[in-house]
Amino acid sequence: MKKRIDKTNVVNQRSLVSIVTPMYDSESYISETINTVIHQTYTNWELLLIDDGSKDNTLKVIQPFLEDFPNITLLKNDENLGAALSRNKGIKAAKGDYIAFLDADDLWKPHKLETQLAFMKKQNCAICFSSYELIDEKGNALNKEVRALKELTYSKLLRSNYIGNLTGIYSVKVLGKITLPNLRKRQDWLLWLAAIKKSGKPALGIQESLAWYRVRKGSMSSNKLNLVKHNYWVYKKGLGFSTLKSIYVMMVFLKEQFLVKSKQTIKTDKT
Repeated sequence: MKKRIDKTNVVNQRSLVSIVTPMYDSESYISETINTVIHQTYTNWELLLIDDGSKDNTLKVIQPFLEDFPNITLLKNDENLGAALSRNKGIKAAKGDYIAFLDADDLWKPHKLETQLAFMKKQNCAICFSSYELIDEKGNALNKEVRALKELTYSKLLRSNYIGNLTGIYSVKVLGKITLPNLRKRQDWLLWLAAIKKSGKPALGIQESLAWYRVRKGSMSSNKLNLVKHNYWVYKKGLGFSTLKSIYVMMVFLKEQFLVKSKQTIKTDKT
């Protein structure tokens, strides 16, 4: 494993980007995920790995990275706390001017950070996300791309989650540190709602695909019943809506999710 010491001059590298990656029994994927960070063309980053009580060989797999890269840090939970509290631990420890998120089984394209930071500087925006592609558990392309909206308001995001968390990044200098509510699922949606509300401006999307999202068996993406259940709790518990209002906005969500948002997923031909 070779350390990267080169600095690219394509964009100003003074701003530190903190990358938050929770891990739980991630031995099969975490090495590939970390390598996509290491090979970013934007090199001024820190990677915060938060182990959420893994019982497999995750810690053994990441050990060589910890030894070779001083900007990769391990944080550990004494017990399994879930993604929200794990991400919050990373956010609180982050030293960066920007905070980005990458789950332990997802992947970034090499120019992901460079492209987003240049875009954010040019557009003077505090929240940015991008399109991304879908892969299966083995990393094979599913020939589908989730296309980012060019502009995303709070009201539009309230209807359905249009931000792929693996592509999201926000400015700490502008918004401060935004943490997640303690929900087991969909807490990332609430984070981006809070960020846009605090910013007072829409989040801006990059049409180019900058990442790969791994669709796994039993995931929220592949289980429509769980999608409905957990999204209801976003409205009821996360946002504190009444039962009646939560049911109403869930009806709006279902219409948006299956009749509008579904059109953002397009077929691609990579052959």
